[in-house]
Amino acid sequence: MGESRQELLQWINSLLQLNLTKVEQCGTGAALCQVYDSIFGDVPMSRVKFNVNSEYAYIQNFKILQNTFTKHQIEKSIPIEALVKCKMQDNLDFLQWTKRFWDQYYPGGDYDAAARRKGGAVPATMSGTSRASAGSAAARRPGGATPTGGPRVAARAPAASSAATQALQQEVATLKEAVGGLERERDFYFHKLRDIEVLVQSAVEEDPELEKQEDGLIKAIQAILYSTEEGFEIPEADADAADDQETF
Repeated sequence: MGESRQELLQWINSLLQLNLTKVEQCGTGAALCQVYDSIFGDVPMSRVKFNVNSEYAYIQNFKILQNTFTKHQIEKSIPIEALVKCKMQDNLDFLQWTKRFWDQYYPGGDYDAAARRKGGAVPATMSGTSRASAGSAAARRPGGATPTGGPRVAARAPAASSAATQALQQEVATLKEAVGGLERERDFYFHKLRDIEVLVQSAVEEDPELEKQEDGLIKAIQAILYSTEEGFEIPEADADAADDQETF
């Protein structure tokens, strides 16, 4: 069984020098970004927005977190659409998983959360006892060995790796992050449009006269949904499916 809500709040407030009162507040993505920054030290905290109150802003924070997962090969899916709703159970589940990950991989030492939020650098040597009891977390890791189960964290490049190889690896990682971000954004807006399409279809089924109104709202929405850019062609394999979707 994972930690209770109160235990998780005490831990994250101590680690990040925050004053969260509910686990639902993790749905903004900001605190979660900084938890992983305390592990890896390379999350672009200057881009993470703490004082925001819209789902769009929350999603931007989670994009940063997703890029970090991709960069460090963390094989854990982030349920962004559920988390940004700021519901208790979804955020509690993900925060409990995050706490287990932190217990396993936190390097120990001091982490100056306030300075990192202002764009400060992570100390070159993290030693001593952390404000967030990092020493106890490090002690729980068996012998410093990489666990056989759970998410895989990318190993540091060997010291002997050539500069050219490292540059190529970084370029590949950057491209993967960019492609992954574009795919997630595409899927997000596709689902939004699909929800609108279903809503329009339901309205027409209830009142077929709506579709006959050439200057009506339904026709205007359909025109937007099914318009295409000049030069765009629907692939033949998808043509039949598209025709079916356009039939109300």
